[in-house]
Amino acid sequence: MLQILSTLRRHRTASILIVLEIALTCAIVCNAIFLIRERLARMDQSSGVAEDELIQVRLTGIGKQDNASAITEQDLAALRALPGVKKATSINMIPFGNSSWNSSITKVLDATDGPNCGMYMGKNLIDTMGIRLIAGRDFLPEEYVAADDDKHDPKQVIVTKALADYFYPEGALGKPLYGAAGREPQIIVGIIDHIARPNDGFGGPEVKDYAILLPATMPFSFGGRYVLRVDPAQTAAILGAVDSTLTKVDPNRLILDHMTFGQIRRDHFKGDRAMAWLLLGVSIALLVITALGVVGLASFWVQQRTRQIGVRRALGATRGDILRYFQLENFILATLGIVVGMGMAFGLNELLMREYAIPRLPGTFLPIGAALLWLLGQIAVLGPALRASLIPPAVATRTV
Repeated sequence: MLQILSTLRRHRTASILIVLEIALTCAIVCNAIFLIRERLARMDQSSGVAEDELIQVRLTGIGKQDNASAITEQDLAALRALPGVKKATSINMIPFGNSSWNSSITKVLDATDGPNCGMYMGKNLIDTMGIRLIAGRDFLPEEYVAADDDKHDPKQVIVTKALADYFYPEGALGKPLYGAAGREPQIIVGIIDHIARPNDGFGGPEVKDYAILLPATMPFSFGGRYVLRVDPAQTAAILGAVDSTLTKVDPNRLILDHMTFGQIRRDHFKGDRAMAWLLLGVSIALLVITALGVVGLASFWVQQRTRQIGVRRALGATRGDILRYFQLENFILATLGIVVGMGMAFGLNELLMREYAIPRLPGTFLPIGAALLWLLGQIAVLGPALRASLIPPAVATRTV
């Protein structure tokens, strides 16, 4: 050990450079792995709906739509008649659909401290979208009002479990909420397990599970989208028939697009997916560069110490002794780099937390990064160390 430390002191500049390289790699890779995990967890979050069975159709009218409600009913009847369509409804927004309707909800009238909640409106949303009702009941037919009716507001509301627990942990059924529609309270008649919001741009991640369902029917001119629950085996055929079916009902409209929920999810998380791949690429590039640095330094030191290695071999050192010497030397450098890198990792995380509001780096990621770099260092130094162990003593001692 003392001999190794003495050698490293004589090659102080090269040793410091490799330690700093390992430290920088440790700091960046630990944070990158953490951010990749965060992105993957975000991409894997539950929507709360029957994803494999849903199709969204977006459309818009041309000019003023005086009979939009009647046309909407004709559209839905025609869509339900398609083979493979189980349910169809008009809705204002869809999970991961980016377009979002929101409101601050309170349990006291005119309070200003209520959380921001997503507001889903449409008829028979629970059955159509496959949402799990865990308490209470669905809306009754007579409880629905038209979303574009300024004279009548919904009197009932269904909330997610997270929102129910926030306001009424002792039991939410039958309790009032304010802020969803008008100044009258909406009474909680049902609790659903979960439904994702269209995006996290309102209120932050702490309210991502806060959403409500309102008994409001949506004319196509108001909501702009239909949702179909279909037989997955007939999805392609239904997608091919949607445009012509709606055009037969009313040709004076624009059908913007139609897609499966899987496509909606992929589009919504394409930025997260690209970021995860970018971070993975940066991490791999840094690890490769660090490995090449270790290989280059070890190869250089083998050349510089050829005579020293030969002398040790002549004095009885085995090939295993030479191999272990270089591996231990690399382990010491890697350990110093990892210790410095851990401090740098927390410093980088603090900067990212302050500038980009990412979560704090868990301490469990540091041992993962350390183990990865230790393993990488041992693999990288193995080639030069094996070459050093194979140097014959007679050849080494003749080298000047």
